[in-house]
Amino acid sequence: MKKIDCDKCIQMSHCCQTGSWADLEEAKKIVELGLKGQFYHLEKDDDFPSGYRVGTCIDCNPCTFLTPDGLCSIHIIDYNLKPKMCKDFPYEKGELAPFVNELCIMHNLSKRKKGKKSSKKSSK
Repeated sequence: MKKIDCDKCIQMSHCCQTGSWADLEEAKKIVELGLKGQFYHLEKDDDFPSGYRVGTCIDCNPCTFLTPDGLCSIHIIDYNLKPKMCKDFPYEKGELAPFVNELCIMHNLSKRKKGKKSSKKSSK
């Protein structure tokens, strides 16, 4: 599995345009930072360590923790407090996330490069 280098992304907050999920315990630590932003939709989810997850947006709007400049306010303060799901994207449980084609510019660029290489080989 090739790791996608987010530092090279030309639209770094594009993947944050539909928010994310955070474990309830992660969310509690983030709330203590006093940042502008909110959590929504507390749901039971056994895939999260606490057994609960909360969303960072309403109705697939951008993450409420994005600054007007498109930066993650959590990341600015302490990368380690950023929700695991955000740090892991574009991967989820070791696989490409279901919405990677819609949200990850870098993934789509790498797909195009692979397509061009394979089409060049087949034309020879």
